[in-house]
Amino acid sequence: GAAASLAKPSIQIKSDKDAMTITIEDSGVGMTKSELMNNLGRIAQSGTKKFLEALGEGSADVNLIGQFGVGFYSAYLVADKVEVVTKSMQ
Repeated sequence: GAAASLAKPSIQIKSDKDAMTITIEDSGVGMTKSELMNNLGRIAQSGTKKFLEALGEGSADVNLIGQFGVGFYSAYLVADKVEVVTKSMQ
């Protein structure tokens, strides 16, 4: 709502050792289903090896990784499962 859009930007990181999970929450604007599929799907489908090879060749879409942060991309490198829950402000 309006109060959420005026809130100070924040990021919270929580870990659950027993469940072996890390939860990262932020107060960002969120993404629509289409934005998730277009942006995050491209990162997930690129595959670590293919992305690293592309980096070496200079053909990787570094802007895409930069947009979502190396930290976000790294989740795909170390996790068995990455789950994104979002609510778009649109």
